[in-house]
Amino acid sequence: MKNYSQRLHDAIPGGAHTYSRGDDQYPANAPQILERGEGAYVYTPEGEKFLDYGMALRAVTLGYAEPTVAAAAIKQIHYGNNLTRPSLIELQAAELMCELIPSVEMVKFAKNGSVVTTAALKVARGYTGRKYIARCLDHPFFSYDDWFIGDTALKRGIPEEHHALTLNFRYNDIASVEALFEQYPGQIAGLIMEPATGEHPKDNFLHKVQALCKKNGTVFILDEMITGFRWDLQGAQKYYDITPDLCTFGKGMANGFSVAALGGKREIMNIGGILEEGKERLFLISTTHGAEMCGLGAFVETIKFYKEHNVIGHLWSYGEKLINGMNAIAKELGIEKEFEACGVPCSPGYATRDRQGNVSLPLRTLFSQEMIKQGVLMPWIALSYAHGENELEITFKAVRAALEVYKKALDEGVDKYLVGPAIKPVFRKYN
Repeated sequence: MKNYSQRLHDAIPGGAHTYSRGDDQYPANAPQILERGEGAYVYTPEGEKFLDYGMALRAVTLGYAEPTVAAAAIKQIHYGNNLTRPSLIELQAAELMCELIPSVEMVKFAKNGSVVTTAALKVARGYTGRKYIARCLDHPFFSYDDWFIGDTALKRGIPEEHHALTLNFRYNDIASVEALFEQYPGQIAGLIMEPATGEHPKDNFLHKVQALCKKNGTVFILDEMITGFRWDLQGAQKYYDITPDLCTFGKGMANGFSVAALGGKREIMNIGGILEEGKERLFLISTTHGAEMCGLGAFVETIKFYKEHNVIGHLWSYGEKLINGMNAIAKELGIEKEFEACGVPCSPGYATRDRQGNVSLPLRTLFSQEMIKQGVLMPWIALSYAHGENELEITFKAVRAALEVYKKALDEGVDKYLVGPAIKPVFRKYN
């Protein structure tokens, strides 16, 4: 009998349907496969239990298998799940999205984030008649489509013509944005970026970018795949008081169900409509399963849960406690320069460095390895409403044990303690 990893790689290129779930992203002792999740925990087919901070690549914000959300999805399944004409839940979900997010006047749903980010760029090009796209180089992922992947180290299979129109700028560096508009005057159709990742915008950065876009006739797009339903129920655009022309959402909006959304100004979105006779058409998102009813039912119920339980407040509070507690342990062990919990409290992260201050993937792998030994799966930190005080206590106990080994590795060499290979960057040219 082959092990799970061998079976996965035999059946699936990469061994998983998202590269972030691949073997090269985890230490050798990570569970090879999971069977189910409940609350803040995941379980293997053999019954091993782990406190989880991966939370389905940040898609689950309430907790796995939240009963009310599951029931809402199942209700829509019993209604047929996918009908011949638009469904009632499709209309209700669209109206809810327009009501909830200040900048959204029209919305198109899809099943994943790559579809809606690429659609945003297509709309921007159709609206402006231009061809260039500017994207933030510091934000890790926008799409599996050629315009983005070809702009990384992974260029195999992608004609240069497909990504040559993608331009780069840096986050919190307004001069890099100004330089693009100077180099490509009147040629940039859309600019896409996340409102924030590991740090807040500085010196009014978002508003300055927005002003440059407006001045140059460029569509200003905020990708809220991660910040949405985490920074604020109405998105990071509400938190930072910024109104994009278009915005995209996905992770967190339906507690793990496959729902993504492109929304924005009616004037721009409506070029994908069919009612304005005589106007040249733009063929926008058109997918059989884009408005699958179970996911939209889950979305509507998830938003109801958010409102009733102050999920956003909990994410910020728990994250702050987690950052402070992890850093206190590192400081107590005298390795606060080499290990640091950081980031925006509602979406924390951690940095692993060697004695010279260099970011170290082997040390990151070691920390994750030792956390797994303590029953905690922490490839990154994604929080949910299901993470409570008991989970915080479990986490701190695991962090202390992991960092004690981490400290020894700093002094004696990581190879002495790391079992198996170090994790690798997703965007690398060679395996």
